[in-house]
Amino acid sequence: MRPIPLEIVCYHCQQSVEKIIKAFLIYSRVKPEKTHDLESLNDRCKIIDKSFKKIDEKCIRLNAYSSQPRYPFEIEIEESHALLALNDSKEINEFIKEKIII
Repeated sequence: MRPIPLEIVCYHCQQSVEKIIKAFLIYSRVKPEKTHDLESLNDRCKIIDKSFKKIDEKCIRLNAYSSQPRYPFEIEIEESHALLALNDSKEINEFIKEKIII
């Protein structure tokens, strides 16, 4: 697609992380709160497993692309932001998949 829909790419990166964090909480028998805030969700995970501190920075970066943005202004998204969001979401997904033993 041209132009690349950078906002949508970043949004879906945030969404994938939100869903896998909530999956981890459910796997851990913790009811996830109804929020899109990755920091808050990750804080709940850190109570269960302190190694979730490792993904703090990535969650903070991805939070900007939530469906309910924290800031009342447009975010200028460039291709480098989308690439970082893709990398962050991939690393978080891999990190959490290792935690969920099926």
